Amino acid sequence: MPYFDAASAAPLHPVAHQALLASLDEGWADPARLYREGRRARVLLDAAREAAAEAVGCRPDELVFTPSGTHAVHTGIAGALAARRRVGRHLVTSAVEHSSVLHSAAAHAADGGSVTEVGVGRLGAVAVGDFAGALRADTALACLQSANHEVGTEQPVAKVAQQCQRAGVPLLVDAAQSLGWGRVDGEWSLLTASAHKWGGPAGVGLLVVRKGVRFAPRGAADEREQGRSPGFVNLPAVVAAAASLRAVRAEAQAEAARLRELVERIRARVAESVADVEVVGDAVRRLPHLVTFSCLYVDGESLLHALDGAGFSVSSGSSCTSSTLTPSHVLRAMGVLSEGNVRVSLPLGTAAEDVERFLEVLPGVVEGVRGELGAPGPGAPRTGAEAEAGAGTSAGAAAAADTAAAAAAAGAVTVDALGKRCPIPVIELAKVIGDVPVGGTVTVLADDAAARLDIPAWCGMRGQEYVGEEVRERGVAYVVRRVS
Repeated sequence: MPYFDAASAAPLHPVAHQALLASLDEGWADPARLYREGRRARVLLDAAREAAAEAVGCRPDELVFTPSGTHAVHTGIAGALAARRRVGRHLVTSAVEHSSVLHSAAAHAADGGSVTEVGVGRLGAVAVGDFAGALRADTALACLQSANHEVGTEQPVAKVAQQCQRAGVPLLVDAAQSLGWGRVDGEWSLLTASAHKWGGPAGVGLLVVRKGVRFAPRGAADEREQGRSPGFVNLPAVVAAAASLRAVRAEAQAEAARLRELVERIRARVAESVADVEVVGDAVRRLPHLVTFSCLYVDGESLLHALDGAGFSVSSGSSCTSSTLTPSHVLRAMGVLSEGNVRVSLPLGTAAEDVERFLEVLPGVVEGVRGELGAPGPGAPRTGAEAEAGAGTSAGAAAAADTAAAAAAAGAVTVDALGKRCPIPVIELAKVIGDVPVGGTVTVLADDAAARLDIPAWCGMRGQEYVGEEVRERGVAYVVRRVS
């Protein structure tokens, strides 16, 4: 079964597997002890730190191992903010950071600090000028990911780092998605990463703090890992993480070229073979293995289940696949369609035949999900009369049809989609837009958070005008004007 979700967790690299098994026999002792077994464990830990530091491009004494990438982010942000408290309590992030960064920012704000989120364009990247403009005299820290975990867009880290350096603000870079592909350029101050993103074992993160960067560890500390990550390190996992990072780097150039070609094939074929689809993210400045697209009139959860049934493991940022019933904050910040979202992230060694089979299966899967939801086809939507004929000719149905027809003739239709979830509000909009004359409006009443993103996105894709929204006693009224 092809696994296409490496952005969540890459399969364990064979080198990591070998190193893990070998170090279980040699690396079980306390590396802080001076007896033989401890010295042997210390040699393994030092070698792992040197290998990881070489891959990052830092000094070994600047790098510590943490229990996870999230732990590294939380520790790095808290320590940097605490060390610069006299400067101020202002934190700058992008709007598309990983949730670990946003959770740290929320905790900082709850503790009395201030946070500025820098927006992104439709491709998912920050503008360097916008990020620089958010820096203030009281800014203690800035955070910017090297590449986005949902859409693959690379951020202008080197240029942002220059602006931060001029302002005297340290920059923390979340390199979780990109470190396996290469070093992060620029004069950044702190860096975090997570081993399971590059094929190492889960439970190992990296935190790098450059010499000269002020840092004050928070909470109880001990003598291990410079006091920045207390507790006994999982030495076999650390050794496996460092070994696999070195191994994937050796393969990175060739695999990046090969996977980039496969992703370009996906981007092109999806746009050609699937109706009403939006491929999102930067087509050029992006990770080589990741592509995201969203399909109109599709329930993301049903789509993922259908693809799983067809033998493909993929991920999604659609609201209907999350416990919060809200669309991905990344897609929301970009202002792109969220419904029917699919993220494909290819692990090392992905076979071209598996990608080809995915592209053959996908159109039918999407149409099958749309059919189950009663979505309109890619052509013109049904008129009110056609909808009535399909629904029967009872007196109640006829009266409702007459009322709808009168409203349509007057140039205004209201769709009550309250209590209905993505993608139903957009499907209902698409079904009636053809009933109003050009210049007429359709008002969609909805209380689903995804509607705020998906209705304007639908308008952009279908050439209609999004007029705006108005908060009502129940839900929100979204107004669309028919222009074609």
